[in-house]
Amino acid sequence: MSKLKSFLIAGLLRLAGSLPLGVAQWLGKWLGLLAWRLPTKSRQVTDTNIAICLPELSPEEQHRLSRASMAQTGMTALEIPLMWEWPVEKCLGLVKETRGLELIDQALETGKGLVLLAPHLGNWELAGLFFSSRYKMAALYSPPHLPEFEDYMIRVRGRLGSELVRGDRRGLTRLMAILREGGVAGILPDQSPRGKTNAFAPFFGMEVKTMTLVGKLIQKTGANALVTYAERLPDRKGFRIVVTEAETGLGDPDPVQAATALNRSVEKVVRLSPEQYQWEYKRMRHRPPGEINPYNPDRVC
Repeated sequence: MSKLKSFLIAGLLRLAGSLPLGVAQWLGKWLGLLAWRLPTKSRQVTDTNIAICLPELSPEEQHRLSRASMAQTGMTALEIPLMWEWPVEKCLGLVKETRGLELIDQALETGKGLVLLAPHLGNWELAGLFFSSRYKMAALYSPPHLPEFEDYMIRVRGRLGSELVRGDRRGLTRLMAILREGGVAGILPDQSPRGKTNAFAPFFGMEVKTMTLVGKLIQKTGANALVTYAERLPDRKGFRIVVTEAETGLGDPDPVQAATALNRSVEKVVRLSPEQYQWEYKRMRHRPPGEINPYNPDRVC
């Protein structure tokens, strides 16, 4: 059954990957708005996260942001097949503007390597393609639930030579080697981590389980760190690659302090383009023991 599911998913991805960008974004927008209009789990989680993370917004502003966010998330969902199925040159042609690329060059000139943090903001698949087209790069990934789908994902994400490594001990060793060689390690920093490499640290003011991998990489290699995302331009005009400084303290030997700096780094770029953040992800589901689960207030963590 899993092989059949994998075959069907790959077929749907190829079908969606044949769409022009404008059609994919238009269709994704309306699918996202439909999911927002209906009593879906995604709408519930989006509303909960925005209320927790951006309490300074009025109820009306939170309502508008929730709607805009799910429209943008729908676009992302329909864009990803394009990033996986289109020729690389066509994908890279979607990048119309860049900001902060000089920070990458400055970081790599030190010879210490670079940890490039790419939150779930805008189109992270395009950001990965863009940087792997320019630098020797390894990217951390979590295996999909369908094992048969993993080979496909590795193939399409590694089309420009970017090396994909699993988030395990062997993967950590490989990332450290890449960084010591002066390369780039790409990491999605805003996922709820598995295993023991985590600490509870504030994210928009709420203590949540946060990865400590980034801090360990920086401590062991002396690598620099920056934050990036591919921002969706209005009117289906393409994307802008943005690179910004990370917050200080990512390499702090105290894992909580390092994780706090990591979360602050994510918060900073999310506030730059909050409607393009993936608010429907249950980022707050893993909290310290005894704390209320915000997505199910009748349960404690």
